[in-house]
Amino acid sequence: MPSARISRPDPAMPRPLAGIRVLDLTSVVVGPSCTLRLADYGAEVIKLEAPEGDVLRSLGGPSPSGRNSGKFLHFNRNKRNICLDLKRPEARAALLRVIDRCDVVVSNIRPDSLARLGLDAASLRATRPLLIHCTITGFGPGGPYRGRPAYDTVIQSVAGVAGLAARRDGAPAFAPLLLCDHVVGEITAGAILAALFGRARSGVGAAIEVPMHETMAAFVLTEHLGPASFDPPAGPAGDSRVLDPNNRPLRTADGWMTVTANTDAQVAGFLRGIGRAELLEDPRFRSVADRFRHAADWFALRREALTGRPTAEWLAIFEAADVPAAICHTLETLPDDPHLAAVGLLRQELHPTEGTIRTIRPSVLTEGVPAEPGPPARAQGEDTEAVLAEAGLGPEEIAALVGAPGWRAAAREI
Repeated sequence: MPSARISRPDPAMPRPLAGIRVLDLTSVVVGPSCTLRLADYGAEVIKLEAPEGDVLRSLGGPSPSGRNSGKFLHFNRNKRNICLDLKRPEARAALLRVIDRCDVVVSNIRPDSLARLGLDAASLRATRPLLIHCTITGFGPGGPYRGRPAYDTVIQSVAGVAGLAARRDGAPAFAPLLLCDHVVGEITAGAILAALFGRARSGVGAAIEVPMHETMAAFVLTEHLGPASFDPPAGPAGDSRVLDPNNRPLRTADGWMTVTANTDAQVAGFLRGIGRAELLEDPRFRSVADRFRHAADWFALRREALTGRPTAEWLAIFEAADVPAAICHTLETLPDDPHLAAVGLLRQELHPTEGTIRTIRPSVLTEGVPAEPGPPARAQGEDTEAVLAEAGLGPEEIAALVGAPGWRAAAREI
């Protein structure tokens, strides 16, 4: 069989989800991270906001205009934006006509609120068998937590993520980013892609639910249940290497860096690099199994090993020995990382209300090339009239909806 020839994609070729239309009923981070991924794959994403707007427009920090935080801009680029008061029956009726033209509906509205609005899976799919309806919930059906409100920190706590720090440091701690929102958002995007693939085969849509608690608990337990997986347990739960108090970035003479030596060859390179080649014959460190059993000794050895030289020298030493190592960036230094600069992850563009902003391009490469980041995040309701007209509403109907007074959302985010 002749080998396939790899070529750069033709810019005129449609992206994988071109022609797929997604109604985005989500807010804050978990849902917008999912729909951003779908938009990067080429889907047309229509984000709906209530008149008071997505709280992330201000929750993400200050901005030049005071209306669009940098965080909101990053999560909501490449999406259209409509604004409707779903407490009004005529607004819900208009939204149903928009949904008639959609392939996917994604929501992180709590299930009871979604059902009251008539936007739950059973209501929408009764007359739309091709529709893929996806809800992100805090807690799945059948358990005592069902229906409770949940944000990232709540899930970090109840799913055991924060508790991992208690095992290592003596007190629980949150990961200092919305880890659960990001992970569940990506899992949800993958579930939607699988449902689209299934629909192409079967001609039938799907109802999907992604519970945050179960999803993140499965991550923690897959990683750390370990010896407690067996009956009877072969030992206590927890990967002792990952949970060791000294499993941290290492201090150098002028900062911090990380070295991860797992294989015997990498360990040999590390020990020779720090001038401790005699430890190659130490029975605690000779093999992967030995180092696992003596993880505390191994990490204690590493803790002070790099303090005598600056980071740049260590990076050169470990690169020469093919030992995985990297500088430990801060929020201040990360945007100027030379690799990120070379690959163009960040770029400057002009935003209509915020002036010059830094945009983060998609990181997934197709034939070695990333997708374009698309247009910047839209103003609240900027596309309402156009989207409603595309759905078949007349000028008078649109004018009545666009001119509606503000309201406080009945449907709260999970």
